[in-house]
Amino acid sequence: IRAMCSEATQIHIFDDSEALARGAADEFVRRVESKLESGDRFSVALSGGSTPKRLYALLADPPYRDRVAWEKIHFFWGDERTVPPGHPDSNFGAADEALLSKLEIPPVNVHRIRAEMSDPAEAAAEYEAELRRHFKLGDGAFPSFDLVFLGMGADGHTASLFPGSDALGEERRLVVATWVEKLGTHRVTLTCPVFRKAACILFMVSGADKGETLRYVLEDAAEPPRYPAQLIRPDAGELSWYIDGAAAQALEDLGGR
Repeated sequence: IRAMCSEATQIHIFDDSEALARGAADEFVRRVESKLESGDRFSVALSGGSTPKRLYALLADPPYRDRVAWEKIHFFWGDERTVPPGHPDSNFGAADEALLSKLEIPPVNVHRIRAEMSDPAEAAAEYEAELRRHFKLGDGAFPSFDLVFLGMGADGHTASLFPGSDALGEERRLVVATWVEKLGTHRVTLTCPVFRKAACILFMVSGADKGETLRYVLEDAAEPPRYPAQLIRPDAGELSWYIDGAAAQALEDLGGR
């Protein structure tokens, strides 16, 4: 593991995707244990995509499984595809298969996005109402997750915040339905200000195909409409990038940042 830090960002580089997943599992357990020393619940927003699947599988087995008070964890999702929960593309479905179904978690602790609804905007409004209920939010307030897992696509998108999307400028709503032109479909996603309020944002990035984009995202010159991941900078929390060796190859130019 190599770590590079700036004032606002911690970058952890792992040898491979397996080490990355174990590092993320260690961090999840550490944060849960720390929070539950003084609190009665822990809220996490899970990521979709291929990279987190190994993380979820690790958490479902010893030794990680036995270190977590799962009945106190509340699970949310950063975004969802407009498919039923049993569909192979469902972000909820992937986490449920690898993790949730293997643990004794109260059903009320699982807060999935019902993006299979006929109207994606209605699904977004329903999830926003769910967030407001759970976090007891007043008008204009935003939730503060204890931990948010995010990934990044080779195009710089994160959650379902894609380059050029109108959703990138949303500063009032918690959840929006957004049309993704390149995929020809709607997605339901949390908005940038929700992610920015988290106590910890943890990006997991693996694969050489993301290396050049990752280099652009981590440079100082911000182009958020082109690289939406640049918008996810916490207001007061911590930002960590967990990167495997393949994705990190292009980062050498950062000069030890």
